[in-house]
Amino acid sequence: MGVIVQKYGGTSVANTEKIKGVAQRIVKTRAAGNSVVAVVSALGDTTDELLKLAHEITPDPPEREVDMLLATGEQVSVALLSMAIHTLGYDAISFTGAQAGIVTDNTHAKAKIVDVKSDRIRDELKRGKIVIVAGFQGVTVDQDITTLGRGGSDTTAVALAAKLKADVCEIYTDVDGVYTTDPNLVREARKITAISYEEMLEMAATGAGVLQLRAAEYGRNYKVLIHVRSSFLDEPGTLIKEDTGMERAFVTGITYDTSEAKVTILGVPDKPGIAAKVFSSLAEADVNVDMIIQNVGEKGTADISFTVARDNLGRAEKVVGEVVKELDARGTNYDRSIAKISLIGAGMRTHPGVAAEMFATLAKNNINIQMISTSSIKISCVIRAEQVKTAVQALHKKFELEKEPEEAKEGVG
Repeated sequence: MGVIVQKYGGTSVANTEKIKGVAQRIVKTRAAGNSVVAVVSALGDTTDELLKLAHEITPDPPEREVDMLLATGEQVSVALLSMAIHTLGYDAISFTGAQAGIVTDNTHAKAKIVDVKSDRIRDELKRGKIVIVAGFQGVTVDQDITTLGRGGSDTTAVALAAKLKADVCEIYTDVDGVYTTDPNLVREARKITAISYEEMLEMAATGAGVLQLRAAEYGRNYKVLIHVRSSFLDEPGTLIKEDTGMERAFVTGITYDTSEAKVTILGVPDKPGIAAKVFSSLAEADVNVDMIIQNVGEKGTADISFTVARDNLGRAEKVVGEVVKELDARGTNYDRSIAKISLIGAGMRTHPGVAAEMFATLAKNNINIQMISTSSIKISCVIRAEQVKTAVQALHKKFELEKEPEEAKEGVG
């Protein structure tokens, strides 16, 4: 008997009818002879509604108490789903993250899993029960409840699949797989049959909302076979695995992210140690920096630009304000109307000229590039937010992503 871990997001369990549908899918998997662990998110928009309540009490709620509040959402969904499975004649048991043995660090709101004590889950599986686990949450060694950040149920599911050595981790969502880009922007976007861990990592890190970044990292580190598929259809979705075993186009997908802002510090001294001072101060304030560029200015000064999540912009502004005073810099600029657009593809390693083609395509569409960042399988550019749709459509057409990899041309003309 194999072990299958299934994850169901908030849209999959948005109401009681959908919960009953999920119960039927789980029972079908169990009836096929598999042990099943189902990881469930809170119903629909419950997390957002709970956050709204918190901010009606105070504009700055303590993170520990926010975690206590948000963790209740998944407790509702796991209990209801377990009840639905019982009505179908199968034995199920629901667990909170703590009961399931999900141990995290002490960072509230975006905790990291440090261990999975799976003995209780294994015992219940041996008794023939279906185990339902609350996603998105865990507990510290001091027994404080924590949450794993947006999309954290994905990470819960993949971590459990790794610990239980599951045959597959099925991520059920409201889309039927990973696409070459957002189908809402490009009608010709194509569902990808299989994608490598490293490509999925880059797509998750640059704006694709199908799988949480840390879930992709867990999958890669522990070689968990992940299957992203629809909660409402029976057809196959997208497999995420180490080797796709197929001919690839040199560009696999295009992602975009409109949730960042650009910060520019003007006129800092152009000498060793200045960048270290700026970014160590940001790190101490727990502000993650994405793209960075430094331009040499006049009279021994330089301008430093970088991007941060808009959610962290207030914190970044406070830190930057202090740094500007300390360094006697000329000032700052903040731009909230930017977007990051990225080309992803492991095939780019062996296909020179992709960056040139990307830049030429953007130029042809009168799209100015503000910042550039690259890795061996990714090229990212910062552009104006209002130009995202034009950029995505133009690049998708240029690199012929509507075609299957074996149909794509060897070069781009």
